[in-house]
Amino acid sequence: MNNQANSSLLFLPVTAERLPDLEEFSQCHGKFRYCSCMRWRMTSTAFRQSTKEERAATLEELVRTGTPVGILAYSGTTPVGWCSVAPRARYAALERSRVLPRIDDTPVWSVVCLFVDRHFRRQGLTCKLLTAAVAYARDQGAPAVEGYPVEPDAPSYRYMGTPETYRRAGFVDVTPAGQKRRVMRFYLLSEKGPAF
Repeated sequence: MNNQANSSLLFLPVTAERLPDLEEFSQCHGKFRYCSCMRWRMTSTAFRQSTKEERAATLEELVRTGTPVGILAYSGTTPVGWCSVAPRARYAALERSRVLPRIDDTPVWSVVCLFVDRHFRRQGLTCKLLTAAVAYARDQGAPAVEGYPVEPDAPSYRYMGTPETYRRAGFVDVTPAGQKRRVMRFYLLSEKGPAF
């Protein structure tokens, strides 16, 4: 993809009207469909006991009920990227995580997955998805957006982005001392950090 095409990308929240686009993206990307971004929304037990089609149906139902689930990136009319962003309280497994516990009582929105079509990778789309996620959360009244990046060579779940990508998008490191998993935030309604 050339720079001109990159500049024409569009970022839109997933709504009921855009469910066909989500389904198209899901059908074209098997790794995305396997999880359907339910890994952090379901409890670990519920996730293990569900099929990939059940997870896809659950994500669709969340959209139909008006629950925020994320952003799609479009090249023309084709969905080419995804960012899962929603209030942290909507992620049951994240709320129970001992590795990524809440660091304070701020009602943050969380980014838990970034997925880009292989033809659009290494072109800055992940950073643009983060920026779009911040804008969406801001429009919904979120005080901050939080992400949990991993190092590029980490053996753990890699769809959460890298620290450098978050830094480029304006996030700051707020990882508590002694915690292994990194936490980065973009402050929207606070003097603690940058405003979007």
